[in-house]
Amino acid sequence: MENQKRKPIVNWLLFIGTVIVVFAAGIFTASIMERRAEKAARMQIVKEIPEWEPRNEVWGENFPKEWETYMKTLDTNFVSPHGGSHTIDYLAEFPELVILWAGYPFSIDYNQGRGHAHAVRDVRQTLRTGGVENSPLPSTCWSCKSTDVPRVMNRDGIEQFYNRKWIELGEEIINPIGCQDCHDPKTMNLRITRPALVEAFERQGKNMKEFSRQDMRSLVCAQCHVEYYFKKENKYLVFPWDKGFSADSMEAYYDNIEFYDWTHKLSRTPMLKAQHPDYELYKTGVHSARNVSCSDCHMPYKIEGGVKFTDHHISSPLQNIANACQTCHRESEAQLLSDVVSRQDRVLEIRRIAEKSLAAAHIEAKAAWDAGATEEDMKPVLKLIRHAQWRWDWVAAANGVGFHSPVEALRVLGTSIERAEKARGLINVILTKLGKPIPVQLPDISTKEKAQQYIGIDMAKAKSDKLKLLETVVKSWDEKAKTRQGTLQKY
Repeated sequence: MENQKRKPIVNWLLFIGTVIVVFAAGIFTASIMERRAEKAARMQIVKEIPEWEPRNEVWGENFPKEWETYMKTLDTNFVSPHGGSHTIDYLAEFPELVILWAGYPFSIDYNQGRGHAHAVRDVRQTLRTGGVENSPLPSTCWSCKSTDVPRVMNRDGIEQFYNRKWIELGEEIINPIGCQDCHDPKTMNLRITRPALVEAFERQGKNMKEFSRQDMRSLVCAQCHVEYYFKKENKYLVFPWDKGFSADSMEAYYDNIEFYDWTHKLSRTPMLKAQHPDYELYKTGVHSARNVSCSDCHMPYKIEGGVKFTDHHISSPLQNIANACQTCHRESEAQLLSDVVSRQDRVLEIRRIAEKSLAAAHIEAKAAWDAGATEEDMKPVLKLIRHAQWRWDWVAAANGVGFHSPVEALRVLGTSIERAEKARGLINVILTKLGKPIPVQLPDISTKEKAQQYIGIDMAKAKSDKLKLLETVVKSWDEKAKTRQGTLQKY
């Protein structure tokens, strides 16, 4: 009797439980179908994208989530202990750099690069691109600044693109770094649009088609975040990777072809200017060894509304530690931030020693020349200075204050200091033989202004020339661009 009384209760419980399970399953199924529909709708090309479409907002009509996150690269509010997206005047922060680049435009103006959406504006406004009549740069300098570059290269030819003046292409280069630079408009697959990268690998016997998608998630960045130089005869863009990616290998490459970017105003050294060898430094680090791509850290995946996509707010991983770092590392955000900054602190400490040693070497070399040193006397000195500064710059010019490979960064900076100090020792021997007192009395270069005054820079003229260019030439570029339907990027 007791079991018969309990049976209806059990039946009701089973019934209610079944209803709940069916209802939950229905909601779950509906959610899956809704997310699939959302994803399918998102992948549908609502507006066909031409082969060389430079306007990022056109791509954004098809991929609104990527476009929305890309626009965040306009934000300049993020500040990290050693960088961020805000403007930093590096010459003001490290005045020795003015001396290191004496006779080269970087001694006039050198700021931290801002987000990709600022690329065209920043290269127009920097004092390094000169004024109306004295812009020293070839059009090759536009190569990594704009989605218009592949379009113009395809139209005019690669060599023709390189072998023009920077100022001549200003009205053509309007849209900042973006979608066209990395994606095939038909398939959205990653692709290479800058020939220098393809040519560098071809010289190594490698075919771009052999690289995996994970490789490509770094190689699209390596189109621009690399060391490069312009051939003297036609300003053709080349990556110096024929002997390898290391600072030592590229140094040997440059020495072999007797290349130099400029002759130093004080020491008369045939100098090398490193650009931003981020990919090369990364290749020597643990993340590369573990097959972690640039995009994994700087463009981590996001999930919104059930849709997984790549965050195109390309920025410091420290701005998004949860997605950029904690997908692999289980430590707290505070601990991970501390780990990064502590490594950067150590690299910066050694880098500053190298900068001070190099600045002194250039000034002391000038004293030796002024005292009557011969070219034969100075030959070994200049070679040491050239190599010392190249090695310092190979680390300093890369983003991240050495974090992409701190062990290698410290090794290379150590060899920089060793060579700079050896050069200074040889200079002292030369000065002693010439009957001059040592040590050389170094000038006060404790501020950017004092250092620029010491090497004879007329900052008032540089600013006046740039203002004239902005008010006349750049204004003309924008007016002409407005007459070409859809060419001007509004940002």
